[in-house]
Amino acid sequence: MTISEQITKDLEGALAGVTTKLKQDFAQIRGNRPSPDMIQDIRLNLYDQQLSIRELGSLSVLPPRTIQITVWDPGAIGAVMKAIDDAHLGLSTNNDGNTIRATLSPLGDERRDEMTKLVKKISEAARIQVRARRDDAMKRLKDSEGKKEITEDDAYKGKERIQKVIDKANGDIEAMVNGKLGELGE
Repeated sequence: MTISEQITKDLEGALAGVTTKLKQDFAQIRGNRPSPDMIQDIRLNLYDQQLSIRELGSLSVLPPRTIQITVWDPGAIGAVMKAIDDAHLGLSTNNDGNTIRATLSPLGDERRDEMTKLVKKISEAARIQVRARRDDAMKRLKDSEGKKEITEDDAYKGKERIQKVIDKANGDIEAMVNGKLGELGE
């Protein structure tokens, strides 16, 4: 593997980390669609143990705006409902037997605007990281060329490969942003 190929491979790994982090950040932003991810990691104290909701039951989505939690232990229902209410996620809870239904209220216009701004702010931070990674990769390539470790042709091909990787990462970010904005607009 040539030095320019190694630089490109390192860049791909770094950019995969950036897009993964962006995806995780977007998952935390409440849209108009419920997701088990919203509540599965909420922790509560039950039987002198810190447990997450996913450890206490199964989660599923009932379209259009309801998350259903089937709790395995009927004694945990009150604690799970209280934990969801205390998380202030905009969910209203009710139960019937071992099943809790957490219904997501629709986003208001003001809240939707706030969420849209947050999505754009987070995505811009990701784009800045992509540019920084590109600059690092280009600097490494130029240094290698200056030290005569690679030829001018290898450096040129390396720059083209780096730009293709950057374009793909920017495309992925743009697709995630458009998907999240579409979800907020529903």
